[in-house]
Amino acid sequence: MKQSRLGDILLKNQSITKEQLEHVQREVKLSGDTITAQLVKQNIFTEIDLAKLIGKLFGRPVIDLSKVEIDPGLTKLSVDVMRKNMTIPLQRKGNVITLAVADPYDINSLDEVAFISGSQVDVVIVPESQLITKLDEMAGMASDLEDVMGELGAVDMEIVDTDDDQFDEKSIAESEGAPVVKLVNLILLDAIKRGASDIHIEPYEKIVRVRYRIDGVMHEIMRPPMKMRDAIVSRIKIQARLDIAERRVPQDGRIKLRLSKAKTVDFRVSVLPTLFGEKVVMRLLDPSNLQLDMTKLGYEAEDLKNFQHAIHLPYGMVLVTGPTGSGKTVSLYSAVAEINQPGVNICTAEDPVEFNFMGINQVNVHAEIGMDFPAALKSFLRQDPDIILIGEIRDYDTAAIGIKAALTGHMVLATLHTNDAPSTMTRMINMGIEAFLVGSAVNLVTAQRLGRRNCAECTGPVEIPPEALIDAGIPKEEIGSFTPMHGKGCGVCNGTGYKGRVGIYQVMPVFDEIRDAVYAGKNSDEINAIAISKGVKTLRMAALNKVKDGSISLEECLRVTVGD
Repeated sequence: MKQSRLGDILLKNQSITKEQLEHVQREVKLSGDTITAQLVKQNIFTEIDLAKLIGKLFGRPVIDLSKVEIDPGLTKLSVDVMRKNMTIPLQRKGNVITLAVADPYDINSLDEVAFISGSQVDVVIVPESQLITKLDEMAGMASDLEDVMGELGAVDMEIVDTDDDQFDEKSIAESEGAPVVKLVNLILLDAIKRGASDIHIEPYEKIVRVRYRIDGVMHEIMRPPMKMRDAIVSRIKIQARLDIAERRVPQDGRIKLRLSKAKTVDFRVSVLPTLFGEKVVMRLLDPSNLQLDMTKLGYEAEDLKNFQHAIHLPYGMVLVTGPTGSGKTVSLYSAVAEINQPGVNICTAEDPVEFNFMGINQVNVHAEIGMDFPAALKSFLRQDPDIILIGEIRDYDTAAIGIKAALTGHMVLATLHTNDAPSTMTRMINMGIEAFLVGSAVNLVTAQRLGRRNCAECTGPVEIPPEALIDAGIPKEEIGSFTPMHGKGCGVCNGTGYKGRVGIYQVMPVFDEIRDAVYAGKNSDEINAIAISKGVKTLRMAALNKVKDGSISLEECLRVTVGD
């Protein structure tokens, strides 16, 4: 979180007490609010009085932003950058732009805007609520739906009904004329345009917030009017063929959006009742963005060779592990795509099926009707499969059938939730599988994370103290043999310094020494030591290699991996 000197200035000016400042600073850390927002929330100042006081202390005028016309073409700053730095450009004179800000003592934000815009900055003071309202207008209403659709080539956008059952067409017809239709379509299309992986629509006591997950990190995009909260959720539930009258239990559905004859995007919809309404999360499944070429996922040459060798074996188990959103499904799909041949019978059990492939028999798991992973796998074994893909091993029954299949002439690919590759072996044993079965069946384990890639447009060398590099895990003798890189922030990456993601992998073939350690009941630390001695890199080592070649920043390496 960016630091502001405003609190210290107000304390020095005797406008607040030390106790008030400490309380406000605690609330800022807990809530993620700005210090100006918390000063108002704690009833220390009214918003207008605070703006006037800041204007007086900083020597700049206070203006009413609601009466100012904003020229969106004034700078190349995106709304994301403006919202991140809580500022809006108002006018330009020569190389100086005037910024509307609520907190002029947030020097880091002003410096960032000056750098991205390539201009000097001057400021005027505005109440924070006016700033947020104007940013919401710029993000939502000013971004015309037709413009967004035109950019996407989606003039004939339509919802594709994939449900065979009849749905309440009257409900759909009634919703079509509402203004909320335009807003919901805008949110869906804008998310595609920005390359988001998830859309979050979150209701709180006094606001509704829309956030996108872009390159693995959440970004607040807009705050629709509170009165539209229920209408937005109802519209999405209608599109996803969910029960709009049921607001007490979670619901899951799917929206298929046809943007043009050549482009279709699926949204996996999850609705969850919360304290102040239903929260909606939509996962974007865009086949055009699916990367199935294993050589482009970020594997190092030796790791890729080991992985490819393991999946081409006639039988055994290959496990892909990592937290939610780490790219496990893409790794499995890329493996399946490589071995998908006319002479091979492939069956998959997934919850749910995210992308469909020609030549692969994919099964949607529905636990509520008894079609769970064990039931699907038992049926698979009577379907004469060569390769079986298990979406996720969650329990003993699924693990036991997978192990059995791997030991009886089938290649089994599966995902599991563990922190690294060595702990996967002990996790299977803790599920109740005998150690000798785990050691015999598993051929290879890969653990992975996704790191944000440095923006190619603005990345450049960055000075990092040698002590920080050594603390991260880089050997002292390697300091100076490479140049750390970091994106500076530009219009292409919305000022973040990152664009796209790259995989970070720990690929552990199950060597004979590792099998012996599993048979002997060794713990994950001992298995890890054996793996390292055989040349297996830990996730931190793999991430540091990405730092050395300039793919990711040291900051990103430390964010997605833990020290060895």
